[in-house]
Amino acid sequence: MPKYIYERSDWPDFRWNHEALAQQLAAVRHRQGRLIGRMQALGFPLREEAVLKTLTEDVLKSSEIEGEILDKDQVRSSIARRLGMDAGALPPADRNVDGVVEMMLDATQRFKEPLTDERLFGWHGALFPTGRSGLSKIKVGAWRDAASGPMQVLSGLYGREKVHYEAPGAERLSQDMAAFLAWYHADDKLDPVIKAALAHLWFVTIHPFDDGNGRIARAIADMSLARSEGNSQRFYSMSAQIRVERNAYYDMLEATQKGDLDVTSWLEWFLACLDRAFDGADAVLANVFHKAEFWKKYAQVQLNKRQRDILNRLLDGFEGKLTSSKYAKIEKCSADTALRDISELVDRGILTKDEGGGRNTSYSLTEIKTND
Repeated sequence: MPKYIYERSDWPDFRWNHEALAQQLAAVRHRQGRLIGRMQALGFPLREEAVLKTLTEDVLKSSEIEGEILDKDQVRSSIARRLGMDAGALPPADRNVDGVVEMMLDATQRFKEPLTDERLFGWHGALFPTGRSGLSKIKVGAWRDAASGPMQVLSGLYGREKVHYEAPGAERLSQDMAAFLAWYHADDKLDPVIKAALAHLWFVTIHPFDDGNGRIARAIADMSLARSEGNSQRFYSMSAQIRVERNAYYDMLEATQKGDLDVTSWLEWFLACLDRAFDGADAVLANVFHKAEFWKKYAQVQLNKRQRDILNRLLDGFEGKLTSSKYAKIEKCSADTALRDISELVDRGILTKDEGGGRNTSYSLTEIKTND
């Protein structure tokens, strides 16, 4: 009896219960469209900020799933520079960070372009620029071979490992990947979100590389989700939500790979995880939405360049308390000008004077109600 789904005679003819998924899929597609519409209503600077936040989270969390912790500032810097955004004083990224970012941006920014073996080899090479995974030398930019033995997913201490999954043998990889890529580009009328879920499962089941298969599978899913929206701008992160549900993710993969080719349960889990990713987007982008509400409320108020700059700094999370002396230093103006600018903002109800007073009087943004 076959142990894994790829050993079955009808592999890879996945099947699922369309009726069971219909309502769940419709709800996810509705939320997907609603989020995209909400983001498109924002001005360009805020959309750009949202994309930077989302992609940073996506790269960080996809690596964390595999136990690799990247530097957040380096990731943000690498993404900003590659997208032509202002990186400010962020540090330059090392080549390992740049490689992960390069793969993710290639998948999501060039989502319309064909997915080929050469493109996948390029992603793999970007993930492992030194030709090593940790201390181990691996085969980079090519399908794995049989030299290192079976490709297994393990857990537990060395010598007492538990085998959760063993991938197809290296001798059949070319054939398996050719079939996968042909299916990926076929005009099969599948809903693109369902295709994203199947592509993720199919690729990670083949496990064609020595390492990095999970990250590349998630990049393929992100590419497919971008295709489902016809939009390269990312406003939610499936990888961030998978990181939260990491144990359930691996359990579902193992159960599916050891089951038959009815993948209804996998698709249900994927859609539910994607739905929760939209909740995660609300949390990650809360500050962007708050800024949008703020500037919507004060759109008709005449403000000078100094005042707009200081308000944006406060919205971004000003360090410490705002005083007139800090205002003067930041905006490079006189103390009198700083006090006059602040007084105008207080009079207009935009700033509120904090309790206390004297030489150390400080000011905070007046709270506004945010709308969904």
